[in-house]
Amino acid sequence: MEVINTLGRRKTAVARIYLSEGKGSITVNKKDYKDYFPTATLQYVVRQPLEICESLEKYDIKVNLDGGGVNGQAEALRLAIARALCKIDEENRPALKAKGLMRRDPRMVERKKPGQPKARKKFQFSKR
Repeated sequence: MEVINTLGRRKTAVARIYLSEGKGSITVNKKDYKDYFPTATLQYVVRQPLEICESLEKYDIKVNLDGGGVNGQAEALRLAIARALCKIDEENRPALKAKGLMRRDPRMVERKKPGQPKARKKFQFSKR
């Protein structure tokens, strides 16, 4: 099997992954994913597509993560892994799609408008 590379995005986070056959190691920015994502919730988010496809110990994944916060990075990585698993075997797609892992979350931060302190917040109104 050749190396499969895919891309996942969430907010401003971008995850580029290189998936190859192996023993199930996930390396994020030259660190183990358990060191990079310290909380159990984020580790679960990263493993989720692999657990759904029952391929937790089949593939080695090298990840380049850039931008965003840890939560956005974990969700970007989840999307990239799900896309790679679909490239390998198209039969994985219905199970991943049912769990909502094949959809890129379109929500982004709203821009700040001029004449206001934030996107929607207004300066205090003074009548006199």
